Amino acid sequence: MREPNETTTTGEVRHPEGRAAARPRPSGFWVVGSVLVLLMLSSSVPSALYVLYQQRWGLSSGVVTVVFAVYAVTVLAGLLLFGSLSDTLGRRPVLGAGLVLAIVSMGLFAGADGLGLLLAARAVQGLAVGLATGAMGAALLELSPRSRPALGAQVNSAGPTVGIGLGGLGAGLLVQYAPAPTVLSYLLLVVAFAVTLVGVVRMGESAPGAGGRPRVAPHRIRVPAAVRRRFAVLVLTVVAVWTVGGFYLSLGPHLALSLLHSTNYLAGGATVALLAGSATCAQLLLGRTEPLRTAVLGLLGLLAGLALVLLALGTGSAPVFLVATAVLGSGWGAAFLGSFRAISSLAEPEHRGELTAAVYVFAYLAMSVPAVLAGLLTNIHGLQRTSVGFMAAVAAVCALALFTTLRLAARTRAEGSTL
Repeated sequence: MREPNETTTTGEVRHPEGRAAARPRPSGFWVVGSVLVLLMLSSSVPSALYVLYQQRWGLSSGVVTVVFAVYAVTVLAGLLLFGSLSDTLGRRPVLGAGLVLAIVSMGLFAGADGLGLLLAARAVQGLAVGLATGAMGAALLELSPRSRPALGAQVNSAGPTVGIGLGGLGAGLLVQYAPAPTVLSYLLLVVAFAVTLVGVVRMGESAPGAGGRPRVAPHRIRVPAAVRRRFAVLVLTVVAVWTVGGFYLSLGPHLALSLLHSTNYLAGGATVALLAGSATCAQLLLGRTEPLRTAVLGLLGLLAGLALVLLALGTGSAPVFLVATAVLGSGWGAAFLGSFRAISSLAEPEHRGELTAAVYVFAYLAMSVPAVLAGLLTNIHGLQRTSVGFMAAVAAVCALALFTTLRLAARTRAEGSTL
């Protein structure tokens, strides 16, 4: 049986025979970053189209959140089945397979004429993202430029927000001003995915254990015992962040149109873009700040943003809602960047894919379960009352995450270590 490759201290991949393989070209880093942005972009495009789907097919808010949850559940399935696959098979083949599935899902979206195909498209899309997530996260850490070793964690956290923002804004523009928006949006993405697939095929392999036997089987999320306590504290911030993200991606455009008293579909997509754009700006500004400090600042921003959202809902003020979304997005981006960087420092090279997958398992659970619950409650209590209760509950989670993160920071300083 072939032994896995080894990684030298200089970053080269060394084969068992003793010869050193060429270090993957730096362009591979940007190829993987492009894949991450495109996958997240494609995941947010349906969010801008949900209002249109509701009108055409008579879907309720509860059904919309179920469609959203199907995506999140299949992402989880992909993570649980394939989260560590790239650690043995390699990053490149796993990314390639994910892109092929993404192209298939775009075709299903383009041909959707009702709820059935919409659900099928979302399911295949979720599987594509779940398959690729662990490989993307690990590859970005491994391919980071030597002059900027923290860039991998920055792109890991900023990539989703950039993609989500571009997807929401782009789809909103197409829905409002382009012909056949429910087809054109997805055909454009098919072309983009095909181009990045070529880039993945040509990039070098970065996984230290590439070349082993592929193993696909359900497995538990395993975190080394020595870091479980710190992981639990940090992942609570991830949960708070993506609970907010799930709400905005499923019901945010509908809520925005209601508060803005608008029928312009661009307004819904722009709300998602404002949230994600603010998150990206915060991540760029805080890219060199200590991870735990970044997480604390982000949690404070989330609490401030949630308070402003509650104020906007109470007063019915559209300007306050827009300001609240920007503040909330800034907190979202900073909190995710800080927590992801801190968690990534806990991972050993041979388990990067698995630990990255563990982070996203919690993230997608936080995105899906509360969003579906909010959608079902919206059918009973209405969108505004449900939103008030939802934001108050998320604020409580953020407060708990802030308290535990501050304690972790104090303990880390007392031990004289960094995180």
